[in-house]
Amino acid sequence: MTTDTAPRAGRREWMGLAILTLPTLLVSFDVFAMLLALPQLSSDLGASSTQQLWIMDIYGFMVGGFLVTMGTLGDRIGRRRLLLIGAVVFGLASLLAAFSTTPEMLIAARTLLGISGATLAPSTLALISNMFRDPKQMGTAIGIWAGSFSIGAIVGPIAGGALLNHFWWGSVFLIGVPVMILLLILGPTLLPEYKAPDAGRLDLPSVALSLAAVLPFIYGLKEAARQGPEPLPLTALITGILIGILFVRRQKTLKDPLLDLTLFGDASFSTALVSMLFYSMLTGTTMLFLTQYFQAVDGMTPLAAGLGLLPGMAGSIVGITLAPVLARRIRPAYLIAGGLAVVVVGFVLLFQADAASGTAWLIVGWTLNGLGGGPLVSLGTNLVVGSAPPEKAGSAASLSQTSNEFGYGLGIAVVGTLGTAVYRHEMAGALPAGLPAGVADAARESVAGAVAAASTLPEGLAARVLGPAAEAFTTGMHTVVALTAVLLAGLAVLVARVLRHVPPLGGAAHDEPTGPESGGGPESGDWPGDGTDARPEPAAVTASGG
Repeated sequence: MTTDTAPRAGRREWMGLAILTLPTLLVSFDVFAMLLALPQLSSDLGASSTQQLWIMDIYGFMVGGFLVTMGTLGDRIGRRRLLLIGAVVFGLASLLAAFSTTPEMLIAARTLLGISGATLAPSTLALISNMFRDPKQMGTAIGIWAGSFSIGAIVGPIAGGALLNHFWWGSVFLIGVPVMILLLILGPTLLPEYKAPDAGRLDLPSVALSLAAVLPFIYGLKEAARQGPEPLPLTALITGILIGILFVRRQKTLKDPLLDLTLFGDASFSTALVSMLFYSMLTGTTMLFLTQYFQAVDGMTPLAAGLGLLPGMAGSIVGITLAPVLARRIRPAYLIAGGLAVVVVGFVLLFQADAASGTAWLIVGWTLNGLGGGPLVSLGTNLVVGSAPPEKAGSAASLSQTSNEFGYGLGIAVVGTLGTAVYRHEMAGALPAGLPAGVADAARESVAGAVAAASTLPEGLAARVLGPAAEAFTTGMHTVVALTAVLLAGLAVLVARVLRHVPPLGGAAHDEPTGPESGGGPESGDWPGDGTDARPEPAAVTASGG
């Protein structure tokens, strides 16, 4: 469809887009606020290091596991209806999380948040594809939608830190309640309803197989990294892989599969998708270690720790904004690879920090990570969506979000557990003799446990606990940083080689733009509201709310 024939969106669609950015903003807010709240909630609830990992990563696993399913379900029951149902559950689960009294209760609440959160991204992105049919306008709309994640990443540390400075840790979850109420009030008025007219039935065995493959596999990875090659973790890993094979075989036989495997046949699609997964996996874990260093090692308040992450988020926005402009003249492969090289330099700077150096190296290194990762985030998403046929663009975008969510959870489970294992190894013989058993056990478990345990000791003895804990934690962080730098350097080489055939954005399609990468933007006269007439409703969009 060309820009000459595509109907153009009007004011109502752009107002609807503003509503759709709210839940996406909340998703990244939740991640960053949880990072800051983790030390407090771990101390208050008495969460072990394993429980801390589950509290952090169960949300991402549930979102990643259900994204494709929820996108398919929205086609059948209505995308707006699914979005509003998800908003109700997300709001209630936020209340449950805020007032949790045990680690198990919080893990259960985070599970519900993840399942309901999985309705948000595919529903919002699918509705955008209905509301904006003009390719240039759709590119602008998707850019605004994606940018809301970065805004949430900035607001999350600041607002989360401010809340934690004045209220209890559960207050960070209450932010989601008014946001979902606003979505429930305005959504039925501003958002169209859409049901795919010829969508097949939801294949429940595929849903069950996908979950039965993902959850044992992740559990096995977590426990194998923590315990070593014990029988139970290995059994879980093998079970997940075998069920995953059954899932893939079933998708090949279905007329309407839960996951369209033909998308992965395109090298640009699969390379961009895998690259974003690894980037999310590795850098998300590093961010967890940075926030713990800020608070547990350097003694920063939650608000100060949030502000310490802010330069990195600002760098990310700059990188995401500049990349599409530069990509009109420079091939995406070289921009992405060059950006990853900048990220590697940032991680070399992170490696310079030690237990007594303060936070300067960490802040500068993290800023370079945000700046250099911008091209992969923006151009990678364009490659994933642009490589798919137009009728599968929504499915491709859902897979893009799945890779981000799954990568973040996988990183905390695998790389985060590696850093924790190094900490425990370093702490094995580092504590002074004569400590109460409970204090010693807590200090060996995690750096947050060491800080909490040291607060009950006399000043001199507390220092003899905190010093080794800071050194051990820094060693674990160095392990994570070094591994990440090596893997990202290899990823940069892979991207430069595999994607080098992709031309600069718009370089081969000036007369026939086909997607967000066609160059739509402010210079093209496609700012929100430039169209005088709203697009006519397609046949599959109902009159209610549309």
